[in-house]
Amino acid sequence: MSDRRSQLESLSIDRDGGDSSGGGVSIVTTLVIALLFAAVSAGATWYLTRSTAPAPQPVAAVETPAPAAETPAEAAATPARATPRSSGLVATGYIVARRQATVSAEITGRISELLVEEGARVEEGQILARLDDTRARIQLDLLIAQRNAAAARPHSLIAQLAEAQRVLERARTLAEREIGSEAAVTAARTQFESLTAQIEAARADYQAVAAQVRAQEDLIDRHIVRSPFTGIVIAKNAQVGEILFPGSAGGGFTRTGVATLVDMESLEIEVDVNEGQIGRVTPGQRVEARLDAYPDWRIRAHVEAIIPTADRARATITVRVAFDERDGRILPDMASRVIFVE
Repeated sequence: MSDRRSQLESLSIDRDGGDSSGGGVSIVTTLVIALLFAAVSAGATWYLTRSTAPAPQPVAAVETPAPAAETPAEAAATPARATPRSSGLVATGYIVARRQATVSAEITGRISELLVEEGARVEEGQILARLDDTRARIQLDLLIAQRNAAAARPHSLIAQLAEAQRVLERARTLAEREIGSEAAVTAARTQFESLTAQIEAARADYQAVAAQVRAQEDLIDRHIVRSPFTGIVIAKNAQVGEILFPGSAGGGFTRTGVATLVDMESLEIEVDVNEGQIGRVTPGQRVEARLDAYPDWRIRAHVEAIIPTADRARATITVRVAFDERDGRILPDMASRVIFVE
């Protein structure tokens, strides 16, 4: 019994011993400090890792923008969007004028006055230019003098004819009384008939000179260049001082015309249609025209005529398209595209 107690006492811890208690407490304290240090290190590592990692960005919701409402000004500027597109055969061509002329004089002369500029509107018969007519007017003055002289000559001969008639009557009276001779009567009759013939010749001469005067006046009038129709001047082909010679090829100081006129009322479109598609075009057919200069402008037109001949090289047929209404924006030689509405 005493042995077992002594064994149990030997196994108990002596809390009052300085060396053993100091060693146990030191071990426990060391373990606790190590655990705390490990926990602090782990917490610091987790905090640093979290702060350096990029934060996830929220995904923005994509919204489809609603179509903006069209303002009245935009709607007025684009009226073609509201109109359904026409369908049919499409062809291209150019604006041409049915009445276009390079105006010139009928005679050769030096231009002394030019009265028009490009873009000017002229009326039919309006004076465009004048040529130097100095020599023509000198010749006219000479012919007028000759006409006046020819007009005065018959009056002198008529007076002589009256005297010759009296002489003839006296010669006849004397011959009837057998006082005068028949020779005197014959001479008086011859003089009378001669004066009558001279009067007729003088009157004919007057008519001839008067005709020459009228011809010279017409020649002077031909020195004036007039507009043959109402239109617009699109080109001025000569200047003051140049020689106008309609029969030449031009060049240097010689010109064949003074100005080029276009009748804006005669503008139309000429297009070339493939001969394989000409069956889709009929006279009077409605046409929608568009100018390259105004692509959003739809112009109402119609087929005026189909030229009854084909171009062998291009296998096309020319079609004339007339406008239903006139507009100042339509100009010669503009490019155009037409749709033959079906």
